[in-house]
Amino acid sequence: MTQAQATSSQDQRMDALIEIINLEAIQQLPKATEHFISDLHGEFEAFDHILRNCSGVISLKVNELFDNQLTEAEQKELCFYIYYPEDLLATVEKSNAEWYQLLDHLVQVTRFVSTKYTRSKVRKALPQAYAYILEELLYQYDETDNKEEYYKSIYVTIVDLDLANNFAIVLANLIQRFVVDHLHVLGDIYDRGPDPDKIMDKLMDVPSLDIQLGNHDVIWIGAYSGSIACLCNVLRITLRYGHTELMDKYGIDLSRLAKYGERYYVDNPAFRPKGDTLHLTEDETLDITRMHQAISIMQFKIEGEIIKRRPEFNMESRLLFDKLSADRQTLTVNGKDYPLDNTCFQKVYEEDPYELTLGEELVLRDLLHQFQSSENLKQHIDFLVREGTLYLTYNENLLFHGCIPCTPEGEFLEATFEGQQYKGRALMDYFTEAIHKAYDQPTVYDDYATDLVWYLWCGEASNLFGKKTMKTFERYFSSDKELHYEAKNAYYKLRSDEAFCIKLLQEFGLTADGYIINGHTPVKTIKGELPIKASGKMLVIDGGLAKPYQKETGIAGYTLVDNSHEVYLVAHQPFTTKEDAIANYRDILPTQEIVAKRDKRAKVLNTDIGKGLGQQANRLRFSWGHDERPEIEID
Repeated sequence: MTQAQATSSQDQRMDALIEIINLEAIQQLPKATEHFISDLHGEFEAFDHILRNCSGVISLKVNELFDNQLTEAEQKELCFYIYYPEDLLATVEKSNAEWYQLLDHLVQVTRFVSTKYTRSKVRKALPQAYAYILEELLYQYDETDNKEEYYKSIYVTIVDLDLANNFAIVLANLIQRFVVDHLHVLGDIYDRGPDPDKIMDKLMDVPSLDIQLGNHDVIWIGAYSGSIACLCNVLRITLRYGHTELMDKYGIDLSRLAKYGERYYVDNPAFRPKGDTLHLTEDETLDITRMHQAISIMQFKIEGEIIKRRPEFNMESRLLFDKLSADRQTLTVNGKDYPLDNTCFQKVYEEDPYELTLGEELVLRDLLHQFQSSENLKQHIDFLVREGTLYLTYNENLLFHGCIPCTPEGEFLEATFEGQQYKGRALMDYFTEAIHKAYDQPTVYDDYATDLVWYLWCGEASNLFGKKTMKTFERYFSSDKELHYEAKNAYYKLRSDEAFCIKLLQEFGLTADGYIINGHTPVKTIKGELPIKASGKMLVIDGGLAKPYQKETGIAGYTLVDNSHEVYLVAHQPFTTKEDAIANYRDILPTQEIVAKRDKRAKVLNTDIGKGLGQQANRLRFSWGHDERPEIEID
């Protein structure tokens, strides 16, 4: 070996040993905070506020830091400067002294919430323009007065150069970034609320997140992937809640559907938009009502064709057009006749009730082309498919949106597709493959994978639906509650049983030490339902942001926070508006429900990331002739 080779080898060894030191030191840092939220349903302002205040974590940090320095009112004001810096700073005049104080408080909070991270990670998060200044302010270790004038000069010059406003915004954004290290979104970003596109834009800027797809997300993926049935459902729900402006934002023109609706349908109380409709004129309401009827009838026809070509879906009971009486005023189910109301079956023909008319087919082709040509929608669906999964195991916990279909006896429900049987985790993996296959072939409209994406919306074995049948038809056309009943899968009773939850964790390769974190179903707190089930093994965190649900739940749902000290649920009160919140410092005051307090502060080494770092360090140790690090506790 030459001298140069020996020197190179020695350098490589030193680099490896330094990396071992770094990897093993990082494992001793406190575990970073995880934030869990579910069922956003297009309610951007409420979601944005929860994200900005991190489910109350920021207010807790401000209180902990300034408990003896600032009054409650001053702490709340500081919190809102952190939540909404752009809005508040644009309307408030400040003296130089007030600017110095605000900037210093923001720096103190930034320093406080960044202490869990390595200096390298903090540095990477700093905006380049302020990186040097921020590092100096964040790492003030000199307890003497040697640098007091130095630090004061930084604030004075920032204010003097009219950079205080911008610098405060930078600090506020860093605080939000550092308070929560990772965001988990457990599905249902879309539908019901007006602004899912804004939520998607916001999520695309979150530095570290994962998404577990919900049933409402999957139909949007299906619509973009070429499923006409999913497309009809997306449009029907959009029209049901009167949010046609969402289609405008995606560049989708509903005029052809509107003309078709105007030609064949009339006003119908069952199809008028529900929820907040104050923004709609009478003419707009009538247009939406007619389009709503037209797309619903198209949906039932398209779904009927899928059911007939996929007998293994076992959905023949949903073929209802051929169970209508000749005058279309009665529905016969299981030998019993039910009178119908508010019918609109004029384009359903007795000889072939599931055949699309030429006009319907042209409307649907036009709408599908527009969906698949929307660049903004493509960006959002690309992101959903790339980041979204049907389930996730993370730090020994199991996350998913809906359910794991089960039998009443507690066994995983078996379903047969393409001649193969699937259940439990294997079933969810199979559905995941179908989503990606359908998305990769958007010009193929009636293949098995594309039909499976629709099945995920309403099929009995779907882990996202969780019921035996979806009674959309009956809810529109019958007032008989007997027809409306949708039997839930046995999972929703079983999930209160600790033994079942442990079995479920083991199905996904996890131990009994973890939690199952579940979205999808609103927790009816008003009726005494609890979000913590199965002796703490099951946590239900439907965000409850959809306003129609809040009458049933009594609150605006739950989020979850998992930090190095504890795991706790946060119950939220309904959000009013961003303007009201800012004008009156009206926060969503969270109520904490402790799930678990840790005996010892959790470290990075206790997480999936920490285990990966440990494996890297051990590989380097072995490569350079060192034993694996001994199991020692560092206090």
